[in-house]
Amino acid sequence: MKLYTINTGMFKLDGGAMFGVVPKSIWQKLNPPDNNNMCTWAMRCLLIEDGKRLILVDNGIGDKQDEKFFGHYYLHGTDTLDKSLAAHGFSREDITDVFLTHLHFDHCGGSIKREGDLLVPAFKNARYWSNARHWQWATQPNDREKASFLRDNILPIQQSGQLEFVTSKEGIAFTDDINIRFVDGHTDAMMLPQIRYKDQTIVYVADLLPSAAHIPIPYVMAYDTRPLLTLDEKKSFLQEALDKKYILYFEHDPINECGVLQQTDKGIRLGETFPLSAL
Repeated sequence: MKLYTINTGMFKLDGGAMFGVVPKSIWQKLNPPDNNNMCTWAMRCLLIEDGKRLILVDNGIGDKQDEKFFGHYYLHGTDTLDKSLAAHGFSREDITDVFLTHLHFDHCGGSIKREGDLLVPAFKNARYWSNARHWQWATQPNDREKASFLRDNILPIQQSGQLEFVTSKEGIAFTDDINIRFVDGHTDAMMLPQIRYKDQTIVYVADLLPSAAHIPIPYVMAYDTRPLLTLDEKKSFLQEALDKKYILYFEHDPINECGVLQQTDKGIRLGETFPLSAL
C-alpha cells in the first residue's frame, strides 16, 4: 500500500462558524481571519494505492458551480485535483474507487463535472462509495444543511450507475487494511477511513476534527447538526487515538497534514506534526 496527499486548493469560511462557541479573541490566534472574518482552510484529500485499487478519499469543491457560488468561498492557491494526481503519476481515469466521507459540497464537489449541458462522473472508471443512511440524509436534507448538499454534486452519481453503498456498521472493512468509523455529530453517518499503514494506524478525520485547532473538546463547528454528540464522539475518539498512538490526517488544516496526540495538563492536545510523506 502507498498513500499520497492530494491537495485540491484552499478556500475560506467564516471563523465564527468554524469555531462555534469559542470566542474570536481565542480562535483568531489559531487561524487569523481577514477583514471579513474569513479564515483560510485546505481541501486536502487522500489517495490510497492498494494493489489494483486506487482509492480517492473525498475530492474537494470541484469547478462546475457558478461564479456567484464560488464568490462566497474565495478559492485560492495553485493546487488542483488534476495537478496533485499528476504529481504522483496518476490521472482521473486511473481512479477505481471514490470514497466520500460525506456529501457536503467541499468534500464531494469534484465527483461530477460538466460536459456541455450534461453532468457526468468526473471519474468514469470508478465506483463511488457512500452509505444508505447518509445518502438519504443528503438527498432529503434538513433546512440547516440544505445549502451544503447540492443536488448537482449528488444525484448524477446515482444516475450514472456508479454509486455503491457500504454497510452502516461501525468498524466494517472496506479493504483488508481499511476499516470505516461512523460518526453522527457533524452530519448523519459520516465515514472516517481508518488505515493500517506501515505498522501504524492513520485516521482520516474529515469534519470530526477539521483541523488540529479543533482538538480541544469545546472547539466544535457551528455547522455540526448535533454539537453535543460531536463532543461525545471527540472525547471517545481522542482518548482512543492517544492510547493507541493513531496518526490523524487533517482534511481542512491549512498547515498541518498529519499529527499525533499528547496528554497535557489542559487535556489531550496536538503533539508532533509532519507531512504524510514523512511516514
